[in-house]
Amino acid sequence: MKKSLILLALGALATVAQAETIVIKGSDTLGAKMVPQLAEAYKASGKDANFEIAAEGSSTAFSALKAGEAQIGMSSRDVKDSEKAELPGLKEHIAGIDMIGVIVNKANGVEGLSLEQIEGIFTGDITNWSEVGGPDADISVYTRNTSSGTYKTFQKLGMGGRDYGSNTQKMAGNEQIAQEVGKNANGVGYVGLAYTEANGVKPVTVEGIAATPENATKYDLARNLYYYTVGMPEGEAGEFLKWATSDPAAASIVEKVGFISYANKKSLIKKLLGK
Repeated sequence: MKKSLILLALGALATVAQAETIVIKGSDTLGAKMVPQLAEAYKASGKDANFEIAAEGSSTAFSALKAGEAQIGMSSRDVKDSEKAELPGLKEHIAGIDMIGVIVNKANGVEGLSLEQIEGIFTGDITNWSEVGGPDADISVYTRNTSSGTYKTFQKLGMGGRDYGSNTQKMAGNEQIAQEVGKNANGVGYVGLAYTEANGVKPVTVEGIAATPENATKYDLARNLYYYTVGMPEGEAGEFLKWATSDPAAASIVEKVGFISYANKKSLIKKLLGK
């Protein structure tokens, strides 16, 4: 009996040891909430896999893929030509749609901003809320750090490609920006759609359009989210990628987190591919 129990225990240990570890690195927008929840659901469905997820900015997705340190990269921006040149066989997989929300403190009376005003605030041309219909108070501007895909995408879509102002305060992730704006009555920042309802903040309209899923094709700060791989991953990593981008259960998680799923709205996403 004891021998049988020992053999069973050894068999169980061998099964655990054989579980494949899927390494996913890159974007905080994808990696802080969405991908960890997808990973948990994938394991809960009976799949024998472990996950290592590092959400340190979109740029790290490509460096990790190049170094062979990840099977899947997460990015909230398009791959650069220079990155593509260094990664022969790079494949792009659409993870969903995001809408970058411009958030202010809930106590702020400003409800909407034009693209011109957004550009002025984040470049430092506009420094007081009274210049955009708010109180007479200095604006505190919070942005992502330079390794972030959101940092670069917002610069392109919301700032006409101009440089950020010297008064901006760089944060590591969406949650950090939301926390700072929520504590600061004069704060403003930008976050992914999944973070626009954080405590103490509210998203403003952009050119009169609210950051809500039904407005994705009209909203100026909408963008695609991506997984990148070198070729198609084999084994469990490939199976997870297929599941995460096509399965209805995965799509429901993407939308529950606050993004727009590829599986549910392929035609909508195709309209945004040119952005």
